[in-house]
Amino acid sequence: MIYGERIRFRRVERSDLPTYVRWISEPEVRRGISMIQPMSMVEEENWFENMLKRPTLEHPFAVEIRDGEGWQHIGSVGLFGIDWRSRSAEFGIMLGDKSVWNQGYGTETARLMLKHAFEMLNLNRVWLLVFEFNKGGIRAYEKAGFVHEGTMREREFKFGRYWDLHMMSILRSEWDEQNA
Repeated sequence: MIYGERIRFRRVERSDLPTYVRWISEPEVRRGISMIQPMSMVEEENWFENMLKRPTLEHPFAVEIRDGEGWQHIGSVGLFGIDWRSRSAEFGIMLGDKSVWNQGYGTETARLMLKHAFEMLNLNRVWLLVFEFNKGGIRAYEKAGFVHEGTMREREFKFGRYWDLHMMSILRSEWDEQNA
């Protein structure tokens, strides 16, 4: 487990799959991620099996918040496409539990994953892509220290039109400076 102030990360388990199917069935949840349609349980099980074949350090974590004496699963986070020569990785997050949106969990999740990336994995750069309309996500990433690198104009088609995707990143030196 990896612990933050209000959250913790644990490995995604097969028993989590029905929760992911429920979340991904919600149009509002899919809006901020690359998926455009719901997934069936069979498709989610297939994703899980394929995920297990990837390097262990690229397996996503379940994000949980304190819930009384226990923990409540609210989403997932991970680093993908780790390039060990350049020491960079893509960041991905999905907070599927809409009841916890706009409470700072996205920023805290990003910060905890960056701490893991820079202080445990010794990465130098973490980057992400975010839809132009995902203002809450952009705000959370900026609070975590990500900076805008550029825009891929009309990169993705979703909801009947083309949308820009913004690339954001943070370097280890920037992380160190923010957390000195």
